[in-house]
This record gives sequence, structure tokens and C-alpha cells, in this order.
Amino acid sequence: MVFDINSPDFYSKEAFEKETQRIYEICNGCRLCYNLCPSFEVLFQRIDELDGEVNKLESGDTKKMVELCYDCKLCFPKCPYTPPHQYMLDFPRLMLRGKAIEAKTNNVKFQDQVLSRTDLLGTVSTKVAPIVNWTLENKPFRFLMEKTIGIHRDRNLPKYSSTTFVSWYGKHKKPEVRKQEAPKVVLFHTCSVNYNDTDTGKAVIQVLEKNGVQIEVPPQKCCGMPYFDGGGIDNAKKNVEYNLSQLGDYVRKGYDVVTPGPTCTYMLKQEYALLSKNPDAKLVASHTFDMMEYLAKLNKENKLSKDFKKSQGSITYHLPCHLKAQNIGYKSRDVLELIPDTKVDIVAKCTGHDGTWSLKKEYFELSLEVGKPAFEKFKENNGAAAASDCPLAQLQIEKGSGKKPKHPIQILRDAYGLPENPKS
Repeated sequence: MVFDINSPDFYSKEAFEKETQRIYEICNGCRLCYNLCPSFEVLFQRIDELDGEVNKLESGDTKKMVELCYDCKLCFPKCPYTPPHQYMLDFPRLMLRGKAIEAKTNNVKFQDQVLSRTDLLGTVSTKVAPIVNWTLENKPFRFLMEKTIGIHRDRNLPKYSSTTFVSWYGKHKKPEVRKQEAPKVVLFHTCSVNYNDTDTGKAVIQVLEKNGVQIEVPPQKCCGMPYFDGGGIDNAKKNVEYNLSQLGDYVRKGYDVVTPGPTCTYMLKQEYALLSKNPDAKLVASHTFDMMEYLAKLNKENKLSKDFKKSQGSITYHLPCHLKAQNIGYKSRDVLELIPDTKVDIVAKCTGHDGTWSLKKEYFELSLEVGKPAFEKFKENNGAAAASDCPLAQLQIEKGSGKKPKHPIQILRDAYGLPENPKS
């Protein structure tokens, strides 16, 4: 099994090297992913240098591939040999296993320790948001950040809100739900919404309330992906168990779980059952929806309001990698095109941000190269509005094209004629 954290061999370097050799042989014979990302480019170039003799690859070669993998997951839906195929090939999780072994052997890098603590960073930064936001624009401070934490000095970073989404929602006047059969959801709001882009969270609430959905926002922690991506599996598991303890009971009461962040959706749906033996992991996964996927579900059930007040014209929409990896189709496009006189042009290329990868000084420039085809599409469609469900892709698109995208839920809120940045 490629990724079984309960296996006694999971952290064994010897077992890992044996598994990498097996998978590299299969990948070398297939090469469907030859142009997908830097990891595969390095892998196939190195194999060619060795005259196709995969067994001559060394641990240093694998280490380079692991470091270059930014866990976009795009190779998984493209691969013909993923489970339940007998080859049981899962390249992204192979790379995650490599990161976990490295973290276990040499401890998690200081850079990843800092970047993975999103709740701590967010809690502290929102309390002094004006100061933090000023320092993030200050060139001498950014130079210092690059030297100490390794965040590239030119990487545009998300601003912090002075009021968290949770604080806003605590004061928000909830509408009275009159229908017993009203849909019920638990909102997994995401770190980005809670600490940075609170307006996306407000738009979620506005649109759900517009559609008569009963909402609960229980206590929650980061989904765990930043820990997971840096190899810190033990810390990721702690967050997973906490979130399951909050979400499981609601699902048993008939609630669905919705989240406006594709990476968080992916974690809840795909990774929680790998990281936890808790039976609630599979229960929660089976009732979790991406925000726009959930609205498409309401539309299919004839429960989505079509009371649109404003058309939205042309929209260039970026389909995030972690939505593609879920194989749920083009739900954001489908919902947005319910708005009269609205046309959506899809950009299905990776932007190259991918978690903390493009923050790092070693990969920032490479990340912009990866995202260049996507940026060009936004530049071509200069007159169209820009959109993406992923907050990190939004940052990268803004950096690469100069256009600042919105989350599709914000565009839908605008189409309903609901106020932007509503007060409590």
C-alpha cells in the first residue's frame, strides 16, 4: 500500500525506496504525466540519463522529486493505474510519504513549522492586523522574512482581517428557519476565510440564507493540510480528530458539511479516512461538499433560488487543481451560468501556487513558470471578471496576470443583488 500510516514499514526508508522503484518503473513505461509538473520532468529526464535503467536512480534523485512535488494531485485523475487497479499507484501520496519520512528523520523544517501553523498565525495576526499588513508590504521586513523563514520577498501574501469571520458570525442575526424540511449544513469555513478573506465567508452565509438553508458554524481547526504537506503527520492527525469530533454529530443529525475551500474539501473527503481510524471520517467524507457543488445539488433538487437581480457578463473562471482531483465536474461554472446573460470561460491549468510551495524562495520563480499558461488566459480575457474557488490560486493569478479574482460565491451574491461586506 502506497500510503498506510499504520503500517510498521511506513517510515522505513528501505521500504519507501523499494516502493519508489516499483512506481517509477510503472511511470516510466507510461509517461502520460511527462509534462504535468516539475517532479515528472525531473524523473523522466533522470531515467533517460541512465539509459532507462530505473534501478540506478538514487535516494538523492527521489529527494529532489519529493521537494518539487507541490501536491496538486493532477496526476492522480490522469493516471490509469490508481486504486483499485492492481498496481495501486498513487504518486501524490508517495511524495507525501517521502516528506513524512524526511520530517520524522530530520524533524520538520523550521520553514514548514511556521507556515503550517495557520491557526496560530491567524489568531495573532488578526489582533494586530494593521501592523501585520504594513509589515507584509515593507521591503526591509520582507527581506528579513526571506532570510529567516524563506518566504520569497516578491511573493504577494494575503492580508489579515481585523475581525475574524467567526467573530462576525457570532454577532450575525440569524434568520428564523420556518420550514422543517429546510436543508441543513455545517460550514467548515477554512483558515483563509476566518483570518483573511472574511467577505467570502459572509457571501457564503448570505447565499445560503437566501436559499433557506439552516446553518451551523461549530468550533473547528485548520483542516490539517499545511501540516500534512510539510510531513507533520502527527500534528495533522490532531486537527483531524478535533474536527471529526465537531462534525460527526452534526452529520448524524442530518447536516451536510460545506466548505468554500477546495483544499479543505479534498482533505475532508479524501485524506481524513487515511489519517484517522475514527468511523466518523468516512461518515463526514460522504456528506461533505464543496460550496458550489452543494449549490449545484440544491439546483438539481429544484431548491436553488433563481431570483437573480443582475447579470454578470463574461467571467474567466479558474478551475482549482484540488477540485479537479475530486472529479466533481464544473460545478462553479454550472451554477454561475444559471445567472441570466452570464458566460463562463474555464481555465483548467494549474496556477502553480499549491499550498506553501510557491511561498518558498527556492520555488517562487518556478511556480510562476508553472502558472504562466493560466495567467495568459486571464490576460487574453482582459474585459472579463476573474474568478477562482481557491484563495491561493487567486493570489497567484493576481501576481501573474494583474487581475484579482473573486470566489464564485461572491459573484453569485452580487447576482442576487445582496450587499457586499454586510454588517452583522
